[in-house]
Amino acid sequence: MDKSNSGFSEAGLRKIRDVLTRHVDSGKIPGVVALIGRGEQTHVEAIGTMRHDGGAPMSRDTIFRMASTSKPVTMAASMALLDDCRLRLDDPVDQWLPELADRQVLKRIDGPIDDTEPARRPITVRDLLTSTFGLGIDLTAVGSPIFNAIFANGVFSQGAVPLPEQDEWMRRLGTLPLMRQPGEHWQYHLSHDVLGVLVSRVTGRPFETFLRERVLDPLGMKDTAFHVPADKIDRLPPSYAPDPQTGEFTVWDEAKTGQYSAPPAFQAGGGGLVSTVDDYHAYFRMLLDHGMHGTERILSRPAVELMTTNRLTPEQEAARSTLARNAVNVSFGQGQQGGWGFGMAVRTYRGDYAPLGQFGWDGGTGTSAYADPENGITGILLTQVGLTTAAPAQLIHDFWTTVYQAVDA
Repeated sequence: MDKSNSGFSEAGLRKIRDVLTRHVDSGKIPGVVALIGRGEQTHVEAIGTMRHDGGAPMSRDTIFRMASTSKPVTMAASMALLDDCRLRLDDPVDQWLPELADRQVLKRIDGPIDDTEPARRPITVRDLLTSTFGLGIDLTAVGSPIFNAIFANGVFSQGAVPLPEQDEWMRRLGTLPLMRQPGEHWQYHLSHDVLGVLVSRVTGRPFETFLRERVLDPLGMKDTAFHVPADKIDRLPPSYAPDPQTGEFTVWDEAKTGQYSAPPAFQAGGGGLVSTVDDYHAYFRMLLDHGMHGTERILSRPAVELMTTNRLTPEQEAARSTLARNAVNVSFGQGQQGGWGFGMAVRTYRGDYAPLGQFGWDGGTGTSAYADPENGITGILLTQVGLTTAAPAQLIHDFWTTVYQAVDA
C-alpha cells in the first residue's frame, strides 16, 4: 500500500497491527484478517493461524463464515428487484408468500402462542426490508413461549442444525403467530431469511442465482457464496464457539465435514454467506460509490441511500436502542449505533470513535464490516471465533478504535 497518499498514517497502521497482534497473542483469538480501504488504497493484515492449535497461517484470501454480516450483502438482491419495479415498498407480500397471509398476532409478547388477535393489516415488502414484519429474534422475549417456539420449529438459520428447503421452512414459519403487529417493532434476523425466499419466488430462481447474477459476479466477489466448494475448502478455518465460562475452544463447525462444505437446502439471507475481506471491500466500496463499481451500476443511487440511512421511526428506534443497551451482556455492545437502514445498522448518534452515518453490521461468528461516508473508508475484520465470549467483540471494538486513529486527513 502506498501510504503517502492513502489518508492513513504510518503510525496508525502500525497501531492497528499491534492491537490485532495483542489479541492473537492473548490466546483467545487464533487468527484474524483485517482490511481497511480509502479511495483506491487498501491495507490488509493477516495475523495468526487458521486453527487454535496452530496449523496454516491466516492469509488475505482466507474464507470466513460471515453470519449476520451476510445481511448487508444479501439485501442487495431485494434492492435490485425494487430498482426493476418487480417489487414495490408497500406491496403486500401475500401473493408471493401466502404462508404469511392472514396473520394472527400475540395479544402479549410473553403470552401463550394461541392467545392471539388478527393482524391489523397485511405484511408488506417494507416491513421485511426494515425488519418490522412482526417476527424476529427478540431478546426482550427470551424464555417466552413464542421465543421457544421459533427454535423448536427449526426456523432460526444460524443454529447448528441445517434448515429444510425454503418451502418447508416457510410452512413452519407460517405456523407461528406474529409477536408484534406488522410495522410496529424492529425485530432481528428472521426478515432477512424471508427476503431470500421472496427474491426466489419473485424471480422463479434460487436466491443465490439471482444474487450472483446481479451483485456478486459484477463486483468480482468470486469467493462469496452459501457454501465453500471442495477446491477452496482448505481456505476455510474451523469455526469456534468458546465455552462462555472457561473460554475453552469448542469447534462449532468444521471445514471439510461442516455445514458449509456442501450446498445448503436453504440459502439463508440472514446469515448464510461465506466470504473474504476483498470481496466485502468490493461490496462496501460500491455502497460508498452510490451503487457504482467502476463504470458499471450495480444498484441505483436511491436504492443505496435507502439501505444506508436510518429507516426506523422514533418509536421503532427507541425499541431497538433499548434492546441493544439492555442486552449488552449478550451483545457485548454490538448494535448500539441507534438507527437501522435496510439490512444494516446506521449510526444516528456519536457513541464511540465512529461518526454519524457509518453503516454496516457484525456477525456472531466474529465478523465486522462497515463503511463511513464522512471519511470515505471501509473496514472489514474477520475471525473464526464466535461471540460466545467477550474476546471477539472486544477485538472488533479495538479494531475500529484504531482504524479511526489511523485516519490522517
